[in-house]
Amino acid sequence: MLHTVNKSPFERNALDACLARAAKGSAILLYEDAVYAALASTRFAGRMTQAASEHEVYVLVNDLQARGVKDAPLVDGIKTVDYTGFVELVAHMGTATAWL
Repeated sequence: MLHTVNKSPFERNALDACLARAAKGSAILLYEDAVYAALASTRFAGRMTQAASEHEVYVLVNDLQARGVKDAPLVDGIKTVDYTGFVELVAHMGTATAWL
């Protein structure tokens, strides 16, 4: 299953809810303001390192770029995807759940 999160972890608990309920081995995609959780310099880095050890974690590079953080270091294990990669993830995983 693909879990998508689009809300900033600094403003909402959607990411926490996702991480608490996502089955091991599922994939997580961070997009829109959720991309901030992928940055190695935030207080979420430890939590995201743990998440990347249990799940495939992706971040939408277009949203990193739109927020001016495309070149900032990401948490180890988090992979970037573009819009085509996003579509491929949805097609590959078959089922998607959006955490709002």
